[in-house]
Amino acid sequence: MNEPKVINNLKLIRRSQLTITQQGLADAVGCTRQTIIALEQNKYNPSLHLALKLADVLGVTVEELFRLPVDES
Repeated sequence: MNEPKVINNLKLIRRSQLTITQQGLADAVGCTRQTIIALEQNKYNPSLHLALKLADVLGVTVEELFRLPVDES
């Protein structure tokens, strides 16, 4: 069973803060800039640990950053 991609607002929220770069965010949460890029491009679903760290650093809830797509079946 394939997991659905998580919809995220990471890029929007990061850019709205104006002071944090992809590299700065990566450094703050302990991952690589490439991971942040992949997340922002919806090419990678974060682990729960990473999602929590991202939300903490950005000062938002996990639910503000990530959500599952609406199932329209």
